Formats: sequence, structure tokens, C-alpha cells
Amino acid sequence: MSQKPPSVIAIYPGSFDPITNGHLDLIQRGARMFDKLIVSILQNDTKKPLFSVKERKAMLAEVVHVYPNVAVDSFNGLLVDHAAAREATVLLRGIRAISDYEYELQMALMNRRLRPDIETVFMMANEAYSFISSRLVKEVYGLGGNISGLVPPSVEARMHRRLSKTKHKGA
Repeated sequence: MSQKPPSVIAIYPGSFDPITNGHLDLIQRGARMFDKLIVSILQNDTKKPLFSVKERKAMLAEVVHVYPNVAVDSFNGLLVDHAAAREATVLLRGIRAISDYEYELQMALMNRRLRPDIETVFMMANEAYSFISSRLVKEVYGLGGNISGLVPPSVEARMHRRLSKTKHKGA
């Protein structure tokens, strides 16, 4: 009688401010690789986010609900502690360029030192999304550029509403 292998829970952490199609591509691919994928929003008070954690959770829930094995969460503190609390054994990280790799390698090695039982898996960004970052999307959109195809349509609509509110306040 063969035993069923243990289920693999992975955490895909990030700020997701806002979620981009690059993030969504990694979520789609990660959902196929792992039994459960938890997309976890880092609560980072040092950054000035466009959207609150609550809003980002709602945006993520809107676009990942089609994947039954994907959940949305948030955390502050050490990622490896959050992963251990969720019984995750894998951290999923996206790599767009060599510059990402240098930073991600440092983080992976520190995470391994802190929690050797949690592995980091690097996934290369799809070439169609390799230039996209949340910061760049916000910058382009704030300057009036077209971001369709860079973020899910529901996220673009939320950005439009947020920018409209900001412009009306400043007028």
C-alpha cells in the first residue's frame, strides 16, 4: 500500500500594491505546482502604499477566486515565522532580472539560516511580464500612461477610482 505524499503548502509573499499580471502569472503557475498556495501581503508601514492591506486583500481575492487551492493572507514580521505558522514548507519568489536574483538570493539564504526546513523556490517571470513592477505601474498610471494589459481589469478600475479621488481632493 503506497502512502500519499505530504501536501506542499507554499507562501507567495509581496506587497501587491497593486497586483500586476506578472504576479497573477506566478500565482497561476504556483497553483499548479503546489497543493496550496497562500498569497501573503506584507504589511510594511515604511512604504506609502496606494491601497490599504484590506483593499489589496480584496483585489487579490477578486482575481484568484478561480483557483480553489489559492488563499489570500497578510503578515508582518518575519516571513519564515508566518510560513511556519501556516505550515508552509516553500516560499515562492519571482525573478524578473539578474538584479532581482541578487536580492532574492540574500533573502533566501537568511531565511534558510532562520528556518532550514523552509525552502525557497525561484520562478522566472514570463518574458511578457518581466519588466512589470507594482512601483512602475503606479508611476506610469500616475503620469497618465496606459496600464491595460499590465494589471487585471478590476485592478485598473480600482486605480482609476483612486486616482480620480486624489485629483478631486487636490483640485
